[in-house]
Amino acid sequence: MTIAYLVTTTIVALIVAFSALGKIRRDPAIVKVIVETVRVPEKYLMSLAACELAGAAGLLAGILWPPLGIAAAVGLVIYFVGAVISHLRVGDVKGLGPAVFMLFVVSAALVLRLATV
Repeated sequence: MTIAYLVTTTIVALIVAFSALGKIRRDPAIVKVIVETVRVPEKYLMSLAACELAGAAGLLAGILWPPLGIAAAVGLVIYFVGAVISHLRVGDVKGLGPAVFMLFVVSAALVLRLATV
């Protein structure tokens, strides 16, 4: 179980950090989905990126300090539940996939963290 937790957590942290970097770089595809489709004001992109970076860092630090890993995973679950709700709110079924996928993998990291404590 520990190896599954370490691998899952590391991969999830990298994916979340990559997503944050896309927001920081203002990747046109990401901006289009978040700003134009989901209608989140562009001024919030950096805040969203900061939440993702904090979550990714917390997941990795949580390998050594489990309470932080649990808190980071819970925070990311809440973040991606918000993303799913935001897509559903505007009827963006096409863009729902990545948010649901991230919710699933972050939830998996949380379950595995809880199972290894």
